[in-house]
Amino acid sequence: MASIPHLGALRHGGRLREATAAYPDVRGLWLDLSTGINPEPWSGARASAEALRTLPDPELLAELETVAARAFGVTDPARVVAVAGADAALRLLPLLLGEGDVAMAAPIYGGHVEAWADRNPLMVTSVEDRRAVEAGILVLVNPNNPDGRQVARSQLAELAEARAALGRWTIVDEAFVETTPYLSVAGLEIDRLIVLRSFGKFYGLPGARLGFVICDKRLGAKLRAALGDWPVCADALALGLGAYADEAWRTTTTACLAAQSRNVDAVLSAAGLAVVGGCDLFRWVEVPDAHRLFVGLCRQGVLTRPFAEHPTRLRFGIPSRHNLDRLREALQAVRHAA
Repeated sequence: MASIPHLGALRHGGRLREATAAYPDVRGLWLDLSTGINPEPWSGARASAEALRTLPDPELLAELETVAARAFGVTDPARVVAVAGADAALRLLPLLLGEGDVAMAAPIYGGHVEAWADRNPLMVTSVEDRRAVEAGILVLVNPNNPDGRQVARSQLAELAEARAALGRWTIVDEAFVETTPYLSVAGLEIDRLIVLRSFGKFYGLPGARLGFVICDKRLGAKLRAALGDWPVCADALALGLGAYADEAWRTTTTACLAAQSRNVDAVLSAAGLAVVGGCDLFRWVEVPDAHRLFVGLCRQGVLTRPFAEHPTRLRFGIPSRHNLDRLREALQAVRHAA
C-alpha cells in the first residue's frame, strides 16, 4: 500500500484525492477532517441560471459588501472589498503595500509565508516581541491557524494604533473569527490596519471562493483597481448575500459548533490525545508520533492535517454530529492496531 508523502509535502488540508489514491483499500466515503470548515454548511439559494448567463452585477457586489459589513460590525461599507477568497487577497497585499520588512506571528498559515517569501519574513512567537512591534509590516492570524492562539481585541487595537503612528502596517487574518467574534478588530477604523475575512470556513462553503478585505478607502481603491470589475462570481454573490443576512443561522451555528467542539474534545481525550489548542472549527492535538497516527487514521478513511515543522501535532477539523462516532471508531481501531 502506498502512503501520502511525508508531512512536509502537504501544504494545506483538503487533499482528499491524494489520500484516496494513496490508500485505495479504504472502503466507502472518506471523512475529511484536514480542514477547519463547518461540516454543516449554510443551505440557502445559489445563483440562478439567468445570473450564470450574465456578468455579475456591480450593484449586487456593492450590496454584498454592505451586508457583509453589517455582519462584521463595520459601519462604512466602502471599507469592505469582496475578493475571490481571502487567500487571493493576502497574495495581492505584497504588491500593494510597497517596501518594508515583514514579521509574522508563528506558527502561521503557510499562505502568508508564501505571499511574503521574497522579503524573508521574520518569524516571532509573540506580537509583543520587539522585532514584531518594529517591523514595517506585521502579519498575524487571530484566532491563529493552526494552533488557535488568541490575541485580545484591546491588545491588537493598541498595537495597531501604535504601529500606524509610526507608518507601519498591521495585517490581521480573521479567517476563523466567527466562532470568537469578541476578538475581531474589523470594526475599528485604525489607519494602516488591514483585516482579512473568509466566507467559506464558518459558512461551510469554501468552494464559493469568497472573502473580504477591510481597510482604509485609499487602499481599498487600489485593491478594487487591481481586481477589476468582476472580482467574485455569481454563486459567491448569491450565497454571500443570503448567508451574511441570516443572523438567526449565524447565532444557532455558533452555539452548535461550540457544543460539537466539546464533544470532539471528549472523543480525543478518551483516545489519549491531548488537546492543546484550537477554536470551534478545529482542534490542535499533541501526540508523540503524529505521523504514525496520521497514517493510521488514513487507513481508516479519516484524513487529518499533519505539520512537518510540528512532528508532535495533528489538527482535527470538527466533524458533523453524524460523523462523531466514525471518528471515535477510527481512533479506537488505530489504538488497537498499535
